[in-house]
Amino acid sequence: MKERLEQLRTWMEAREDEHLEFKEAKARFDFEELVKYSCALANERGGRIILGVTDKRPRRVVGTAAFQKLERTKAGLVERLHLRVEVEELAHPDGRVVVFHVPSRPVGMPVQYKGAYWMRAGDGLAPMTPDMLQRIFAEAQPDFSAQRCLGAHIEDLDPVAVARFRSRWAEKSRRPDLTEAPLPRLLEDAELLVDGAVTYAALILLGTRQALGRHLAQAEVIFEYRADEAAIEYQQRKEYREGFLLFHDDLWNTVNLRNTVFSYQDGLFRREIPALNEGAVREGILNAVSHRDYRLAGSTFVRQCPTKIEIVSPGGFPPEITPETILFRQSPRNRRIAEALAKCGLVERSGQGADRMFQAALREGKLPPDFSRSDAYQVGLALHGTVQDEAFVRFLERVGAEAQRSLSVEDLVVLDAVRRGVPIPLSLRERVGPLVEIGALEKVARGKLVLPKRFYTFVGKPGEYTRRRGLDRETQKALLLRHIQTSGTAGAPFEEFTQVLPAASRNELKVLLRELKAEGCIHARGMTRAARWHVGPGEP
Repeated sequence: MKERLEQLRTWMEAREDEHLEFKEAKARFDFEELVKYSCALANERGGRIILGVTDKRPRRVVGTAAFQKLERTKAGLVERLHLRVEVEELAHPDGRVVVFHVPSRPVGMPVQYKGAYWMRAGDGLAPMTPDMLQRIFAEAQPDFSAQRCLGAHIEDLDPVAVARFRSRWAEKSRRPDLTEAPLPRLLEDAELLVDGAVTYAALILLGTRQALGRHLAQAEVIFEYRADEAAIEYQQRKEYREGFLLFHDDLWNTVNLRNTVFSYQDGLFRREIPALNEGAVREGILNAVSHRDYRLAGSTFVRQCPTKIEIVSPGGFPPEITPETILFRQSPRNRRIAEALAKCGLVERSGQGADRMFQAALREGKLPPDFSRSDAYQVGLALHGTVQDEAFVRFLERVGAEAQRSLSVEDLVVLDAVRRGVPIPLSLRERVGPLVEIGALEKVARGKLVLPKRFYTFVGKPGEYTRRRGLDRETQKALLLRHIQTSGTAGAPFEEFTQVLPAASRNELKVLLRELKAEGCIHARGMTRAARWHVGPGEP
């Protein structure tokens, strides 16, 4: 139960979005509203409805008496939505909390209730718009890249691109026979030719400029360079409308021409870190080519400035993928393209390359890849090139050496989140324990996590460690007692204590006050919000 209450605290601190809904529901909550909200969350890929907690931050538990017969409520939800909604009841010190865990809708199948496909709209609900429904129904369509391109012929494939694909595949698979295989058989074995017809995947990877212009003009990548990120005009622009294997190296070389290099001292040695990591940039471009929606008319853009590069491709994330889950899930939109790129060693079929981008950024002390510009119509990836913390880079190397193992990308994401003071992704909470065991993290009061003292000593900032670690329990109590003493005969209201210890929750403040009262240091006069705290044990 302690772990579940800790999980509840994490949810309460999070921002309410299309996956998380809080309702006070002190006395009751309308079942019809529960069904509609569950429908909306399912259509948004799933989420949670939490009853008994205030809506606005800072949230607090108020308790709920709604839905006392939870099994009956679950049965009603299954009957109306045909989805299994799990429900749990938490016995919080401040009251009963009920959490409904709503699963995602099936791929390509929106959920409806009473003739409407509900979705979140601000603080309320609204029927889904036709374009949103169309995108959901389109998820169940077959792989576009595996379809035959009517009117395209094997002569539309560039010989240079085919030769590169052949040699890469032969080397990767250690099959020298591929170098002599007839072209039709080579392409059929790679499933780029189906029943003698050229697929869209073959055109995108191997096609000539003329063929793409006739059959799939949107399969192009446009590169732009700006010396100032805010500038409208670009200093260089290149358009690549030809098979990807013809230009992928030239595109990186164009980026690398203006690749800033950061230099810093590491003991007796000077280290150099390029702003744009080659592996990360290549992975970002490969992802855009493999996973963009080629049914849409827009082009893929690669926009570079001195310390940042953005890769924007048409179409939102593939089914089951979000900015939060991209590290842990895979759902290639164009499977045939991904398989062909895997054959020639450019991508791994087991993943989407996101882990490589995260690992490269965090090991070099940079901000993690940013997908915040993504929406239903595009995927926007930003790779930041500025080294944020040189000492953190050395710290990661030292931790790995001391633990005699490499830190996984999940470990790096957790450590970076603690360093920057941002929430750890819920799916990575299990990595905290092992990191504490090897001394890479420290747990302090209230389950708070900080980097170890040796890190701040190492960077010459031991005072920051003390600040981040926070005040110990006795110091907190001493500050509360001192404030009550200075309040004189008027006493101190509870709300003032949140100003004395802003990092403490209301429940933590109540516990500290109870301990001071039990020690005979303070007493309360009055009830509820009108109560005032005074020095001394009070009347017996």
